[in-house]
Amino acid sequence: MRVFVTGGTGLIGSAVVAELLGNGHTVLALARSDASALVAEAAGAEPLRGGLADLDILRAGVAQADGVIHLAFANDFSSPDALARAVAEESAALAALGEELIGSDRPFVTVSGTPHAPGRASTEVDPLPTDGPVGGRGRAVTAVLGLASRGVRSTAVRMPRTVHNQGTGGFAGLLSGIARQTGVSGYPGDGAQRWPAVHALDAAVLFRLALEQAPAGTSWHAVADEGDKVRDIAAVIGRRLGLPVESVPSETYGPLGPIFATDQPSSSTHTRRALGWEPKHPRLLEDLENIQP
Repeated sequence: MRVFVTGGTGLIGSAVVAELLGNGHTVLALARSDASALVAEAAGAEPLRGGLADLDILRAGVAQADGVIHLAFANDFSSPDALARAVAEESAALAALGEELIGSDRPFVTVSGTPHAPGRASTEVDPLPTDGPVGGRGRAVTAVLGLASRGVRSTAVRMPRTVHNQGTGGFAGLLSGIARQTGVSGYPGDGAQRWPAVHALDAAVLFRLALEQAPAGTSWHAVADEGDKVRDIAAVIGRRLGLPVESVPSETYGPLGPIFATDQPSSSTHTRRALGWEPKHPRLLEDLENIQP
């Protein structure tokens, strides 16, 4: 299958591209810069120059592909306005990609976060949030899944709060970055809140399985660790960086503060049974031991 991939040179995307190429697929990768194009070429993909805001380029990529995997996101969490702009850009891109696929029965795999389910681990049947800082993402992905009734084999792979590889990535990566800046390995509240996690290489396998097998309109959880306590994550970061570990105000994390403070474990039981997905790479707390001072 020839697969058009957005975000194919990031932490998750590079793993997805390698997984696709290693399993007989070819990849057309959106590349927003010359440097990204070189990375895509070195990985064995064909680059398509353009960014997520270039809707005509996105449509051209779809026209050349047998399926689409969307992973790109601006990842600007510096302010509520910056985050809102990133969500709006992605929403427009998802709409353009989906419109181009209508009536084709081609697979369209998009990405979202695992939802929050008060008092328990969320499952694949729980709805995505449609309000709050990233509610726009939930609305956009829900619209993509709705394309199942319009001849698109649309599916969503829901990613946990931390997708990691060699001690970097995800919300845990943000924690370690802030720790380096502030001199404190912090956590909001009492740190008992739990975050799910997955290794990027395991997540990449699930994206491929969803592309190849998933029925239209379905959601899947790329969750290896159901929930690691944030204070345990901060403890490893503090030890690796030689920094004190303590509670800090949720405002430390900007617009993500309310999300960071929420207990949000997640299950992947259905995903593992239905698609035969089984994580094999190091769990988060083990992988964080790769952080270098």
